Amino acid sequence: MPLTKFQSEIARLLAPNRSPESHLAGGAAIHIAPNSRRYSNDLDYFNDSEERVAQSFATDRDTLLQNGFDVEIGMTQPGFVRATVSRGEESTKIEWAHDSAWRFMPPIPSLAAGYMLHPIDLAINKLLALVGRDEPRDFLDILDLNERELPLGAMCWAAAGKDPGFTPRSILEILRRRGKYRPEDFARLDLKSPVNLPDLKQKWLKSLEQAEAFILSRPPDEIGCLYYSPSLSKFVEPSSDQESTSDVVVHFGRPGGVLPRLKENR
Repeated sequence: MPLTKFQSEIARLLAPNRSPESHLAGGAAIHIAPNSRRYSNDLDYFNDSEERVAQSFATDRDTLLQNGFDVEIGMTQPGFVRATVSRGEESTKIEWAHDSAWRFMPPIPSLAAGYMLHPIDLAINKLLALVGRDEPRDFLDILDLNERELPLGAMCWAAAGKDPGFTPRSILEILRRRGKYRPEDFARLDLKSPVNLPDLKQKWLKSLEQAEAFILSRPPDEIGCLYYSPSLSKFVEPSSDQESTSDVVVHFGRPGGVLPRLKENR
Protein backbone atom coordinates (compact mmCIF):
# COMPACT_ATOMS: atom_id res chain seq x y z
CA MET A 1 0.00 0.00 0.00
CA PRO A 2 1.31 3.49 -0.82
CA LEU A 3 1.39 4.65 2.78
CA THR A 4 4.88 4.55 4.17
CA LYS A 5 5.65 1.74 6.61
CA PHE A 6 5.77 4.34 9.36
CA GLN A 7 2.36 5.77 8.44
CA SER A 8 0.89 2.28 8.14
CA GLU A 9 2.17 1.39 11.61
CA ILE A 10 0.58 4.49 13.09
CA ALA A 11 -2.72 3.91 11.26
CA ARG A 12 -2.92 0.35 12.63
CA LEU A 13 -2.00 1.54 16.12
CA LEU A 14 -4.76 4.17 16.09
CA ALA A 15 -7.32 1.92 14.38
CA PRO A 16 -9.06 0.87 17.66
CA ASN A 17 -9.72 4.57 18.37
CA ARG A 18 -11.67 5.06 15.13
CA SER A 19 -15.44 5.04 14.67
CA PRO A 20 -17.97 6.14 12.02
CA GLU A 21 -17.78 9.59 13.64
CA SER A 22 -13.94 9.70 13.67
CA HIS A 23 -12.37 8.11 10.62
CA LEU A 24 -9.39 8.22 8.28
CA ALA A 25 -10.00 10.43 5.24
CA GLY A 26 -8.14 12.64 2.79
CA GLY A 27 -5.17 11.55 0.72
CA ALA A 28 -4.07 8.84 3.14
CA ALA A 29 -7.39 7.02 2.80
CA ILE A 30 -7.27 7.32 -0.99
CA HIS A 31 -3.71 6.04 -1.16
CA ILE A 32 -4.27 2.98 0.97
CA ALA A 33 -5.43 1.51 -2.35
CA PRO A 34 -2.62 -0.70 -3.70
CA ASN A 35 -2.88 0.78 -7.21
CA SER A 36 -2.37 4.37 -6.09
CA ARG A 37 0.41 6.27 -7.84
CA ARG A 38 1.61 8.52 -5.00
CA TYR A 39 2.38 8.55 -1.28
CA SER A 40 0.46 10.79 1.09
CA ASN A 41 2.31 13.38 3.17
CA ASP A 42 0.14 12.90 6.25
CA LEU A 43 -2.72 11.10 7.96
CA ASP A 44 -6.05 12.94 8.11
CA TYR A 45 -8.67 12.02 10.67
CA PHE A 46 -12.08 13.62 10.07
CA ASN A 47 -14.50 14.04 12.95
CA ASP A 48 -18.19 14.90 12.94
CA SER A 49 -17.97 17.71 15.53
CA GLU A 50 -15.45 20.12 17.05
CA GLU A 51 -15.83 18.39 20.38
CA ARG A 52 -14.98 15.04 18.84
CA VAL A 53 -11.84 16.55 17.29
CA ALA A 54 -10.53 17.40 20.75
CA GLN A 55 -11.52 13.99 22.15
CA SER A 56 -10.02 12.15 19.19
CA PHE A 57 -6.74 14.01 19.40
CA ALA A 58 -6.44 13.47 23.16
CA THR A 59 -7.11 9.73 22.85
CA ASP A 60 -4.75 9.31 19.90
CA ARG A 61 -1.99 11.33 21.57
CA ASP A 62 -2.17 9.15 24.67
CA THR A 63 -1.99 6.01 22.51
CA LEU A 64 1.01 7.33 20.59
CA LEU A 65 2.90 8.44 23.71
CA GLN A 66 2.25 5.12 25.43
CA ASN A 67 3.78 3.33 22.44
CA GLY A 68 7.00 5.30 22.29
CA PHE A 69 6.14 8.01 19.77
CA ASP A 70 6.78 11.73 20.21
CA VAL A 71 3.93 14.13 19.44
CA GLU A 72 4.73 17.77 18.67
CA ILE A 73 1.72 20.04 18.20
CA GLY A 74 2.10 22.43 15.28
CA MET A 75 -1.32 24.08 15.31
CA THR A 76 -4.42 23.83 17.44
CA GLN A 77 -7.72 25.66 17.20
CA PRO A 78 -11.38 24.71 17.65
CA GLY A 79 -12.10 21.86 15.27
CA PHE A 80 -8.52 21.38 14.08
CA VAL A 81 -5.24 20.00 15.39
CA ARG A 82 -2.03 19.42 13.44
CA ALA A 83 0.91 17.55 14.93
CA THR A 84 4.14 15.91 13.87
CA VAL A 85 4.49 12.35 15.14
CA SER A 86 8.00 10.96 15.23
CA ARG A 87 10.08 8.08 16.50
CA GLY A 88 13.81 8.23 15.97
CA GLU A 89 14.51 9.49 12.45
CA GLU A 90 11.01 8.79 11.12
CA SER A 91 8.13 11.27 11.22
CA THR A 92 4.83 12.16 9.62
CA LYS A 93 2.17 14.82 10.01
CA ILE A 94 -1.24 13.96 11.41
CA GLU A 95 -4.27 16.24 11.27
CA TRP A 96 -7.50 15.91 13.24
CA ALA A 97 -10.23 18.04 11.70
CA HIS A 98 -13.95 18.71 11.88
CA ASP A 99 -15.74 17.90 8.64
CA SER A 100 -19.44 17.94 7.82
CA ALA A 101 -21.27 14.73 8.64
CA TRP A 102 -23.15 15.15 5.34
CA ARG A 103 -21.99 12.44 2.97
CA PHE A 104 -23.26 9.96 0.43
CA MET A 105 -22.26 6.75 2.22
CA PRO A 106 -21.53 5.73 5.83
CA PRO A 107 -17.83 5.33 6.70
CA ILE A 108 -16.59 1.79 6.23
CA PRO A 109 -14.64 -0.55 8.55
CA SER A 110 -10.98 -1.02 7.64
CA LEU A 111 -8.46 -3.52 8.93
CA ALA A 112 -5.68 -1.05 8.15
CA ALA A 113 -7.23 2.03 9.76
CA GLY A 114 -10.27 1.13 11.87
CA TYR A 115 -12.80 3.22 9.96
CA MET A 116 -12.37 5.14 6.71
CA LEU A 117 -14.48 7.53 4.71
CA HIS A 118 -16.18 5.59 1.93
CA PRO A 119 -14.27 5.68 -1.40
CA ILE A 120 -17.12 7.46 -3.14
CA ASP A 121 -17.04 10.28 -0.57
CA LEU A 122 -13.25 10.41 -0.79
CA ALA A 123 -13.64 10.97 -4.53
CA ILE A 124 -16.24 13.74 -4.17
CA ASN A 125 -14.22 15.49 -1.45
CA LYS A 126 -11.07 15.29 -3.58
CA LEU A 127 -12.91 16.80 -6.56
CA LEU A 128 -14.08 19.73 -4.43
CA ALA A 129 -10.51 20.11 -3.17
CA LEU A 130 -9.29 20.45 -6.78
CA VAL A 131 -12.03 23.00 -7.42
CA GLY A 132 -10.86 25.04 -4.44
CA ARG A 133 -7.11 24.82 -5.02
CA ASP A 134 -4.92 24.23 -8.04
CA GLU A 135 -2.66 21.48 -6.68
CA PRO A 136 -0.86 18.87 -8.82
CA ARG A 137 -1.47 16.17 -6.19
CA ASP A 138 -5.25 16.71 -6.38
CA PHE A 139 -5.10 16.68 -10.18
CA LEU A 140 -3.32 13.31 -10.20
CA ASP A 141 -5.72 11.88 -7.64
CA ILE A 142 -8.77 12.91 -9.66
CA LEU A 143 -7.37 11.37 -12.83
CA ASP A 144 -6.83 8.11 -10.94
CA LEU A 145 -10.24 8.23 -9.27
CA ASN A 146 -11.83 8.94 -12.65
CA GLU A 147 -10.45 5.62 -13.88
CA ARG A 148 -10.96 3.38 -10.87
CA GLU A 149 -13.82 4.86 -8.80
CA LEU A 150 -16.22 7.09 -10.75
CA PRO A 151 -16.03 9.05 -14.03
CA LEU A 152 -15.44 12.78 -13.77
CA GLY A 153 -18.90 13.78 -15.00
CA ALA A 154 -20.64 11.77 -12.30
CA MET A 155 -18.29 13.27 -9.70
CA CYS A 156 -19.15 16.81 -10.86
CA TRP A 157 -22.86 15.97 -10.80
CA ALA A 158 -22.73 14.59 -7.26
CA ALA A 159 -20.38 17.28 -5.92
CA ALA A 160 -23.14 19.86 -6.40
CA GLY A 161 -25.06 17.94 -3.74
CA LYS A 162 -22.14 18.06 -1.32
CA ASP A 163 -21.71 21.82 -1.92
CA PRO A 164 -24.99 23.33 -3.20
CA GLY A 165 -23.21 26.64 -3.89
CA PHE A 166 -21.98 24.98 -7.08
CA THR A 167 -23.74 23.54 -10.09
CA PRO A 168 -22.22 20.70 -12.12
CA ARG A 169 -21.54 23.18 -14.93
CA SER A 170 -19.82 25.71 -12.65
CA ILE A 171 -17.64 22.93 -11.23
CA LEU A 172 -16.72 21.82 -14.74
CA GLU A 173 -15.81 25.37 -15.78
CA ILE A 174 -13.39 25.67 -12.87
CA LEU A 175 -11.87 22.29 -13.72
CA ARG A 176 -11.20 23.48 -17.27
CA ARG A 177 -8.69 25.92 -15.76
CA ARG A 178 -6.84 23.09 -14.00
CA GLY A 179 -4.25 20.80 -15.53
CA LYS A 180 -1.71 23.40 -16.61
CA TYR A 181 1.34 21.98 -14.86
CA ARG A 182 5.05 21.70 -15.52
CA PRO A 183 7.44 18.81 -14.71
CA GLU A 184 8.80 20.59 -11.62
CA ASP A 185 5.27 20.74 -10.16
CA PHE A 186 5.22 16.95 -9.95
CA ALA A 187 8.87 16.65 -8.90
CA ARG A 188 7.83 17.83 -5.43
CA LEU A 189 5.47 14.87 -5.01
CA ASP A 190 6.46 11.44 -3.70
CA LEU A 191 5.40 9.31 -6.67
CA LYS A 192 5.78 5.60 -7.32
CA SER A 193 6.86 6.38 -10.90
CA PRO A 194 7.38 9.52 -13.03
CA VAL A 195 4.40 11.06 -14.80
CA ASN A 196 4.06 11.54 -18.54
CA LEU A 197 2.74 15.08 -19.00
CA PRO A 198 1.44 14.72 -22.59
CA ASP A 199 -0.38 11.54 -21.59
CA LEU A 200 -1.90 13.21 -18.53
CA LYS A 201 -3.02 16.17 -20.62
CA GLN A 202 -4.79 14.00 -23.18
CA LYS A 203 -6.53 12.01 -20.47
CA TRP A 204 -7.64 15.22 -18.77
CA LEU A 205 -9.04 16.78 -21.94
CA LYS A 206 -10.90 13.60 -22.79
CA SER A 207 -12.32 13.39 -19.26
CA LEU A 208 -13.54 17.00 -19.46
CA GLU A 209 -15.21 16.35 -22.80
CA GLN A 210 -16.95 13.24 -21.52
CA ALA A 211 -17.98 15.03 -18.31
CA GLU A 212 -19.67 17.82 -20.27
CA ALA A 213 -21.61 15.32 -22.37
CA PHE A 214 -22.79 13.52 -19.24
CA ILE A 215 -23.84 16.72 -17.46
CA LEU A 216 -25.86 17.84 -20.48
CA SER A 217 -27.64 14.47 -20.59
CA ARG A 218 -29.01 14.48 -17.05
CA PRO A 219 -32.33 15.97 -15.83
CA PRO A 220 -32.01 19.09 -13.63
CA ASP A 221 -34.15 17.63 -10.84
CA GLU A 222 -31.45 15.01 -10.20
CA ILE A 223 -28.58 17.47 -9.68
CA GLY A 224 -26.49 16.47 -6.67
CA CYS A 225 -27.16 12.73 -6.81
CA LEU A 226 -25.12 9.65 -7.53
CA TYR A 227 -26.36 6.74 -9.63
CA TYR A 228 -26.19 3.24 -8.19
CA SER A 229 -26.46 0.01 -10.17
CA PRO A 230 -27.88 -2.82 -8.02
CA SER A 231 -26.86 -5.42 -10.61
CA LEU A 232 -23.25 -4.22 -10.60
CA SER A 233 -23.25 -3.32 -6.87
CA LYS A 234 -21.46 -0.04 -7.53
CA PHE A 235 -21.96 3.60 -8.44
CA VAL A 236 -21.93 4.27 -12.15
CA GLU A 237 -22.20 7.02 -14.76
CA PRO A 238 -25.24 5.96 -16.81
CA SER A 239 -25.56 6.93 -20.43
CA SER A 240 -28.76 8.46 -21.77
CA ASP A 241 -30.08 5.28 -23.40
CA GLN A 242 -32.98 3.47 -21.77
CA GLU A 243 -31.08 0.22 -21.25
CA SER A 244 -28.38 2.01 -19.25
CA THR A 245 -30.79 3.99 -17.07
CA SER A 246 -33.19 1.10 -16.36
CA ASP A 247 -30.72 -0.50 -13.97
CA VAL A 248 -29.83 2.54 -11.87
CA VAL A 249 -31.35 4.23 -8.85
CA VAL A 250 -30.65 7.80 -7.80
CA HIS A 251 -28.76 8.16 -4.53
CA PHE A 252 -28.69 11.39 -2.55
CA GLY A 253 -26.51 12.05 0.47
CA ARG A 254 -27.56 13.00 3.98
CA PRO A 255 -25.97 13.48 7.44
CA GLY A 256 -24.16 10.26 8.33
CA GLY A 257 -24.52 8.86 4.83
CA VAL A 258 -27.00 6.23 3.68
CA LEU A 259 -26.78 2.87 1.95
CA PRO A 260 -28.21 2.73 -1.59
CA ARG A 261 -31.74 1.48 -1.94
CA LEU A 262 -32.58 -1.41 -4.25
CA LYS A 263 -34.45 -0.90 -7.47
CA GLU A 264 -38.17 -1.11 -6.82
CA ASN A 265 -40.11 -3.71 -8.81
CA ARG A 266 -43.10 -2.25 -10.60
